Order: sequence, then structure tokens, then C-alpha cells
Amino acid sequence: MATQQELYNELVEQLKQTALLGSCASLLGWDEQTNLPPGGAEHRANQLSLLAGMTHELATDKRIGELLSELENCNEPIEANSPLAANLREARRAYDRATKLPRKLVEEMSRVTTLSQQAWIASRKKSDLQEFLPWLKQVIALKREEAEAIGYEGGVPYDALLDDYEPAAKTVDVQTVFATLRDELVQLNAEIRDSGKQPDLSIITRSYPIEAQKKFSRKAAEAIGFDFDRGRIDIAAHPFCSGIGPGDCRLTTRYDEHHFPGAFFGTLHESGHGMYEQGLDPAAFGTPMGNATSLGIHESQSRMWENSVGRSKAFWKHLYPEAQATFPEALSDVSLDNFYAAINDVRPSFIRVEADEVTYNLHIMLRFELEQLLISGELEPEDVETVWNETFEKFFGITPPDASQGCLQDIHWSAGLLGYFPTYALGNMYAAHFYQQAETDLGDLDAQFARGEFGPLKTWLNENIHSRGKQYPAAELVQVVTGESLSHKPLVKQLRTKFNEIYGL
Repeated sequence: MATQQELYNELVEQLKQTALLGSCASLLGWDEQTNLPPGGAEHRANQLSLLAGMTHELATDKRIGELLSELENCNEPIEANSPLAANLREARRAYDRATKLPRKLVEEMSRVTTLSQQAWIASRKKSDLQEFLPWLKQVIALKREEAEAIGYEGGVPYDALLDDYEPAAKTVDVQTVFATLRDELVQLNAEIRDSGKQPDLSIITRSYPIEAQKKFSRKAAEAIGFDFDRGRIDIAAHPFCSGIGPGDCRLTTRYDEHHFPGAFFGTLHESGHGMYEQGLDPAAFGTPMGNATSLGIHESQSRMWENSVGRSKAFWKHLYPEAQATFPEALSDVSLDNFYAAINDVRPSFIRVEADEVTYNLHIMLRFELEQLLISGELEPEDVETVWNETFEKFFGITPPDASQGCLQDIHWSAGLLGYFPTYALGNMYAAHFYQQAETDLGDLDAQFARGEFGPLKTWLNENIHSRGKQYPAAELVQVVTGESLSHKPLVKQLRTKFNEIYGL
């Protein structure tokens, strides 16, 4: 009879083989967004569909189920929260979920979303939802089919999709925490509006040559800790991070000569994701202990480096002289205080990835509402633009002028990533908890940033978040690291402290 260790070794080998094949698909997916000529879309869709089916076959191999059962029923003790315990728990969860999905559905989802993303890029450029609509209908139909195959309780099909990105999270719980956060954000936004102060936004829309932006953004990413010996950065229609595997992490961003924050903070955001990927244990690749615990925790890292660090006064005390030297025409006559106010301007805007910290979560809540309706069938794809604009008007008091600044702005739906959006707002809340604890443990972070010292925070995140992989579920990880349960309060406190000062509230 095989020992526990022998069974476990065999399971790990199976999981790693599956992950290795999946990483091949990830590389093709990255190439699709960065280098693929339009004429190759159909062939790429077929390649990715085949790989998706093969990966699914490996992931649902009956031997994995047998190994899991034997290990779960083994008489040898398993220490709670040990790598073995975490890998068994999460491998069981992934196996049970995967075996509910037919291979044909997995392959079709991959094929359709590959073509859909190419169609989205073209439609977004022309701001033509009608051109993209046939693809959106196919994606939504497939995601509804996926939700039914996985199953859900309480009549909420969205739970089945949310669980893929934020394991164990329930739609009703997210709705509750979002409602409380929304009330606080609406109040803060109203106070900022009534303050009468408006930063000079012409500062960030002057000419910032793209080549200079590339060098400056890359240098900032290196400064905070992204390792370009194990990663790279390229251009894509929508910024993303792809962790291909140990030693290979790909970032993308997009540049606009007349909008400095877009590429710069997009690069910091994706670098935060990238440092999580680079901070995972390479020896654990393919196993749950070598993967991020949830997308919300992943987003906590990107949002922390983008906002808590990158939009802080201390960060720019260190970096602003170099920014002025790099962009003399745009910044030579601009004070640090005026630049800092401009990059932290709070006002309703159309584009989520360019939104300020106060209104950003409202963008997420809008998408969260619409996704639930799309999956339940209460909203059909052909009505998305109308309902989007109506909801946007209700949330922000402005109406998108066209689809590219409205319902066509994000790549997520074309990629089949329904259930993903809530993790951004959850990530903001997780980030505030972690940042608060890091400052307690490390001392005055602002003083460190002003000196250009980002290593202590990165190391703290490596040790407390990244290297733990899926050792703890997201909610438990917050409790273990901070001693607190997830709450909107640390985020609201963080925002209040910052914007009370900027706007004199």
C-alpha cells in the first residue's frame, strides 16, 4: 500500500503537468493581445481551444480524484494549514468544480472568447456595440451554461461564477459590504464636490512623449521591486498581467501622450500583480501553494502599489525631481503640490481604469449589478448599453457619450471573465487592511517612500501574502495577517485621511 507521501508526490506531479500545459495557453493568450496579426485570430482560437480541452482532460483525470480520496481517508495525520493540507483542500475544490464542466463547453468557451476579444478590440476602436453584440451574446450564453453546469444554491447563478475568482464568496455578502462602502463613498464624494476645490487637470494632459513615458514608468516599476530579469512589459489594448510561470511574468500597459496617469499608474498597478506572481514559491508551481489565494487578494497588491504607494505625497517627494527632468515641457513650472493634487483629482469620469480612488468602486458596483442581471437572464445583451448608461447616470450624474467610454471600455466580458469585477473593490478593501498592518509592523511608510525605500514593504508582502499561496482562503488570510475581519472601515479611513487634507474637508 502506498504511503501518504507517495500518494501526495503523485498528486503533485499530476497537478504540475496540468499547470505546465495551462501555462502554454497563457503564453499564447499573452501573444494574442500583444503581437498576433488580426488574420491569425481564427487559428489562434483553434490552438487555444485545443489546449483548453487538453488541460481540462488532465485536470479532471480520474486518477486525481482517486489520489484525493485516498489522501483524504489516509490514517496518517495532516497538520492544519500545512502545505499538504492546503494543497489537498484546494485541489479537491478545483477538481470538483472542473469535473462538473463538459470538455466541449470548456473548448467552446476558449474558442469563442479568443475570437470575441479580437472583435472587442475592433469594436472598441469604432465605438460600435452592434458589431460586437453577436460575440457578447455567445459569451453570455456560454457563461449561463457554465453557471448551470457548476450549480448554485439559493437561486443565484452568479454565485457559481463569482466563486471562480473569489472562492467561497457569495453574491449577497458582497452586495452587503458594497452597500455600506457605497454610502460612505457617496458622502465623501459629495463633500469633495462641495469643497469648491478643483485641481488643475491641464497638468496631466500636457505633452508627455511616449518614449519618455516608457522609460520613466519602467524605472518606477523597477524601483518598487518588479524584477525585469524575470518579467517584461509590452503594449496591449487593455493593461493586464500574465504570470506564465516561474521566472516569466508579462505585464502590459497602454500609452497616451496627453494623459500621463493612464500608462504610469497602469504600470504600477500591473507591477503590483507581477510582484505577487514573482513572490510565489517557484518550487510550488502547479500546486495551490504556488498560486494566489484569490483575485481579490491579487487586486489588493496591484491597488496598493498603484494608490496607497504610487499616489502618495511621499512617493512623489522621491520621484518628482526625476519626473520634472524627464518631462521638462510639461512639469518644469508645476509645483509638487499642484501635481499631487492633479493625480489625485476626484470627480466623476467615464473610464474605470482612469478613475480616482473615491469613485473607482462605484464603477465596480455598476458592473457587478449588470453582470448579475446578465447571468440571471433579467438583462439581455442587446439592452446592455441602455441599462449601462441609465445606471451610470444614476451613480455618477453623467452619461457616457459613446460605447467606447461606456459598456465597451473593458476587455473582461469579451474574455468571459464574468464574476471578476467585484474582486477589484474587494481588493481595495483588502489592500487597506494590509497596508494598515504593514505600517504597524514597519513603522512610518511615508518616510521610507520619501527616501526611495520600497523594499521593506515589498518584503513584508512577500512574507505575509505572496509566499503563502493558497495556504489560507482570502477572508482567513486577512484575519491571520491583520487580526481583523474584512471591513470597509480601513479603506474609508485611508481615503478620508488623504482627501480631507487635499480638499480641506
